[in-house]
Amino acid sequence: MGQVPVANITERLVKLSEGQLAMLNGIVDTFLQEVSATRRDDSDVVSPQFLDAFGDILKLHHSLSNDYLDKHRFEAAMERVYRVLGVDAHRPNRNNPGHDLSVGGVPWSLKTQGDNGIKLDFLHISKFMEMGKGKWETESDLPGLRDRFIQHMLAYQRIFQLRYFRLEATQLMLHSHYYELVEIPKSLLLQAQDFECVMSHSSKQNPKPGYCTVTKDGIVSFRLYFDGGSERKLQIKDIRKSLCIVHATWEF
Repeated sequence: MGQVPVANITERLVKLSEGQLAMLNGIVDTFLQEVSATRRDDSDVVSPQFLDAFGDILKLHHSLSNDYLDKHRFEAAMERVYRVLGVDAHRPNRNNPGHDLSVGGVPWSLKTQGDNGIKLDFLHISKFMEMGKGKWETESDLPGLRDRFIQHMLAYQRIFQLRYFRLEATQLMLHSHYYELVEIPKSLLLQAQDFECVMSHSSKQNPKPGYCTVTKDGIVSFRLYFDGGSERKLQIKDIRKSLCIVHATWEF
């Protein structure tokens, strides 16, 4: 990362309006704000340099918005940080149905979660993929939908979710922001091919939704939920975070 001469910045400040200077002052305050950040020691995804740079992007984002970093901004932020750090990273065309980002030639799928119902120990992907207009009439059709899910994952090698929690330490303090970058092992999701698919026959949706519940030693690992609503999409519910990898966290 190249060093930017301070003089190069200060000599251009006189060209800014009072409003622009006020906004810039706020951005400087944002960068000076402390962040409590952690990374997994053996992470091959988050280096110490990435930890700092991505934390700056999160702080900058929240200086301009009260909403969490959404999927498209997450993709753009990951690409930008890696490229600034000299890592080969690029996004495909926006309508690409497969991977979201390629890092070092390895295709990644990127997801986000920041809804009010977010749980600390369980991940939820509200839209893993669109199911389209394939055959979906009876319970015997559900394994075919599951196979499309397995086929979809051939397009990438790693899956990550950026999770956002709004925390309030006390009633006297402002809300703080907490993010965690979690990798969902692809090998975990592939276990769905060995489990039964069941249709919710009592549902009024058309087509009727279905589940594929993956367990280990009687404990649920995650659930595929074939959502038969107007979108016809696949959700993944109740993914146990203990089966995933937390690469980094940021709180500010």
